[in-house]
Amino acid sequence: MKRTVRFKSFSSGSCGNCYFLGVEEDGVYTDAVLIDAGVSLRAVKKELQAEHIPLDCVRAILVTHDHMDHIRSLGSYCKYLKLPVWATPELLKAMSYHSYTLEHLSAVRHPLQKDVWNEIVPGVLEARYFIVPHDASQTVGYGIRVAGLHFVIMTDLGRMTAEALSYASHAHVVVIESNYDREMLMHGSYPYDLKMRISQGNGHLSNDECAEAVRRFYHKELTHLFLCHLSENNNTPELAYQATSDALSSIGLLPSYENSAYFASAEGDSLIMQPLPRRTPSRLFTLRSFDEP
Repeated sequence: MKRTVRFKSFSSGSCGNCYFLGVEEDGVYTDAVLIDAGVSLRAVKKELQAEHIPLDCVRAILVTHDHMDHIRSLGSYCKYLKLPVWATPELLKAMSYHSYTLEHLSAVRHPLQKDVWNEIVPGVLEARYFIVPHDASQTVGYGIRVAGLHFVIMTDLGRMTAEALSYASHAHVVVIESNYDREMLMHGSYPYDLKMRISQGNGHLSNDECAEAVRRFYHKELTHLFLCHLSENNNTPELAYQATSDALSSIGLLPSYENSAYFASAEGDSLIMQPLPRRTPSRLFTLRSFDEP
């Protein structure tokens, strides 16, 4: 049997956030989760159909925090799909009073236990959360283990923490925020208070802060690195890419002339790195593929 783990972003930015992580067995998608629900159910169904992925392979939804761009469509998901919604007890409590979710969340809520691996899809996928600084009711990143792959996502974090670095230091795949270019932000049109909210440790991670984190957590088992939640007004994919590319180059991983997303070292280590689109879906990425008896 051939097992393949695939990943897709439907949107990644303040306009909406939603990600797909799923397992394919011999060409058939069997189990998947969505991370956040800031994109409409109709849009997600359309994109999955375009990839020949059945919606009913999605078994659960994980929520990182309760800002609108991450839960805008969660009520619809709860109402029509009736999938388990996994989040911390604090987040579930906050969302139970939220206009986007209050009518439909109670029947599908599943609280995550702290400091343990929670079985999200029995026998297939488990997740463990870690808290990150951001100005929501509570914000978490996730470590996810699926089909031998360790996947970590950390979006909307005001600064890197030792715990987040530890999770990333053991992951095969990391999705990490690279929200803004500091010069663009500080010289841009945002009011001073908003600039401070973004940049003072409880808002978002800058390109330089992301790049430094990558330099610190990179290890030889890391195969994929995705830059997420890029600002539309204070960043560009080119600036985000260049900052992290420079960090990778400083530790001996250089981009290929033929494919700028591919990095390799003289010792034979390699890595795929690229920014995720802000308003449009990404392509479907193959994270791991192997034959299983």
